Amino acid sequence: MVSVPTPSLRDRAGVLLLEDGTTFFGTAAVAGTAFGEVVFNTAMTGYQEILTDPSYRRQIVVMTQPHVGNYGTSTHAAESRRPWVEGFVARRFTARPSGTDADGGLLPYLEHWNVPALHGIDTRALVRHVRNAGAMLGVVSSEVDDLDALRAQLATVPPMTGRALVDEVTTETAWHRAPEGDATCHVALYDFGAKGSIVDQLVARGAKVTVLPAKATVDECRAHDVDGVLLSNGPGDPAPLTTIIQNVQGLLEDRELPVFGICLGHQLLGLALGARTFKLPFGHHGGNQPVRDMTTGQVRITSQNHGFAVDVDTLPEGCRATHVNLNDGTLEGFAVDDRPVSAVQYHPEAAPGPHDARDLFDRFLADSRAHAERRRAAGS
Repeated sequence: MVSVPTPSLRDRAGVLLLEDGTTFFGTAAVAGTAFGEVVFNTAMTGYQEILTDPSYRRQIVVMTQPHVGNYGTSTHAAESRRPWVEGFVARRFTARPSGTDADGGLLPYLEHWNVPALHGIDTRALVRHVRNAGAMLGVVSSEVDDLDALRAQLATVPPMTGRALVDEVTTETAWHRAPEGDATCHVALYDFGAKGSIVDQLVARGAKVTVLPAKATVDECRAHDVDGVLLSNGPGDPAPLTTIIQNVQGLLEDRELPVFGICLGHQLLGLALGARTFKLPFGHHGGNQPVRDMTTGQVRITSQNHGFAVDVDTLPEGCRATHVNLNDGTLEGFAVDDRPVSAVQYHPEAAPGPHDARDLFDRFLADSRAHAERRRAAGS
């Protein structure tokens, strides 16, 4: 399966080699070599948010949208301090952006951060292959002509299953952000690779946010006197994160404490409660995943980015499934009976959209404010 090169922005040959031997030849829009798990994203916009989502650590992202880079890049669109993808692939990258608030073009942005980018290949054929065969390791390169040498290097790259990556993306020290005006509650956000929009959504609703390193202990969290805890998104396999799972179990000992998990946080909360996780064939990456709320019957179109899921059949007694993915039937959310503890596999903060699920932040903060009121009443 080989795609046909097309006229491109840069006169340099490039190749994408998958671990099963499938090879695609194209053109390097940004020169370099990168190894990682090859996944595809179906979002039509929001490429900068995707690039800067820490959940993509150690992955090469293929965009199904054929033209990428049309509106350039801007400071306000970044979800973190830098891009985290290993490599970026599209049918065609745009040379001259036309965005009204762009700070610059996508290709100079990728060059600045040394993110190799490949285009001029048949991304439809590539995506169909990954969807049929499953996400797999790959390499993009415009520097190495010897495919056997690339194949040998690729064979040394560890698979995503069993790979703990949170330590590579988390904050090193705790930091705080307050809303304008008086805070109505104080919540801790465990940073497993948190997107900036999560903090934005919490602060916009009147919460003070303390962002904690991924391995902050229960005592360190409690020392901040918070009213609720949010477990963030992040990269890699949740199962090896045993220290973090034990910390989550410690947080759950306070049966009144609101705890909300997003994406990797959903998986870690499930593991802490006794459920199991598994690797999805090709993951959920994009802004068009339909999810049904099993309580109301409402269907939301959601933004997602994950390669692992919680096995619904292993949820312990006292936990109930609350959301289901309508594409493949996998678990998209659960809650603990008679406790303010819940999680969703998708991204209510979106970025890129859609924004159907942002009310989940309202629910979490309502629980956190109620917890704060009970604590004040008990202390008075």
